[in-house]
Amino acid sequence: MNLELFIANKIKSGGISGKRLAGPVVKVAVAGIVLGMVVMIISVATGMGFQKEIREKIIGFGSHIQVVSYDFNMSYQTNPVEQDSMLEQQMLSVPGVEHVQRFATKPGLIKTRDEMQGIVLRGVGPEFDWSFFQTILTEGGRLSLNEEKSSNGVLISDDLASVLNLEVGDRVPMYFFEDQIRARNFTIEGIFDSHLPELDETFVMVDIRQVQRLNNWSENKISGYELLAGDFEDLMMTGSNVAEVVSGHISEDGTMLRTRTIQQTQPQIFGWLDLLDMNIIVIIVLIVLVAGFNMITGLLILILERTNMIGVLKAMGMADRPLRKVFLTLAANITIKGLFWGNLLGLGFCFAQSYFGFVKLDPANYFLDTVPIHLSALHIILLNVGAVLTIFLMMIGPSYLVARISPVKAIRFE
Repeated sequence: MNLELFIANKIKSGGISGKRLAGPVVKVAVAGIVLGMVVMIISVATGMGFQKEIREKIIGFGSHIQVVSYDFNMSYQTNPVEQDSMLEQQMLSVPGVEHVQRFATKPGLIKTRDEMQGIVLRGVGPEFDWSFFQTILTEGGRLSLNEEKSSNGVLISDDLASVLNLEVGDRVPMYFFEDQIRARNFTIEGIFDSHLPELDETFVMVDIRQVQRLNNWSENKISGYELLAGDFEDLMMTGSNVAEVVSGHISEDGTMLRTRTIQQTQPQIFGWLDLLDMNIIVIIVLIVLVAGFNMITGLLILILERTNMIGVLKAMGMADRPLRKVFLTLAANITIKGLFWGNLLGLGFCFAQSYFGFVKLDPANYFLDTVPIHLSALHIILLNVGAVLTIFLMMIGPSYLVARISPVKAIRFE
């Protein structure tokens, strides 16, 4: 067996005579690393999970990329563009684009006997991707859309249903204002709840043909296209590639197109989400520093406790480098043990929360009803590698204390 490893194991187990502080010191050092690793894993998992959940909710209402008229204004009363099947195929061929769907919007007002609420009709076609809304539906079902016949159904949020005292199957009168007031009656087919009040209280999902009629558009006129991308991290590049495709497209009536990514349409929310990255980094740095200083303290105590042993080994001819290696090996042993149990407990909590959701949140404050969890193997590897490197670098300095111990004074040390 390697001599340095043998001595380190003896110190850890208390097998070498001394003041017998090694056992408690090692346990405290291991516990510090375990606690730090658990906190870091949970911080990263919940921070990334929160970002992912909120991002998916925003994208569910607005897609990754929108292609709209070049003179598109910021209101929901939009300028139309012509539907073009060739353009749709060109956008689908862009790397990163997975789905293309039409949309049209129309602002209006819901008025019941006792209440009224301003809303925006969001018209969608049969090709609409309902995967997000399937996850937030609380009552009823999604809209039944087909190419042959337009639907008179709508999806409204739980917030609107509560305010207006509406249920699935109720008829909803809506009013739209242009040169004259236009009234339409719709039937509620489903109720959803995304826990995002700003969006829930705004959008009502409806057949796109209903919006086209309200806007006095022909069947080939729409507000624009919504594109769903595969990887959010590459969204800016995908958006640029889509912009190159649509920038050269000019319709027969002279309308030009432009693109908007979800980050451009919702800059406040994504700016707020980006701040979470800084919070996670600050937490990780603080935890690693605390764990590192905890290890420094433990190593110094172990060195001072074994001063007599160090003097004897030096007197027997052992050099400073192998002696330093003894204590660095002991520190590495403590670190690995702490990381093992820290990963086990941290990942165990994350998996349990992911499957059972036992830690609840108030949706009114956090926009989610349970603590979200999102982790990848890369996150875990980076956390562990970063912790090992940081703690090891912090251990090098205290290990030089061994070289300053005089054999004569150390042997006489009590």
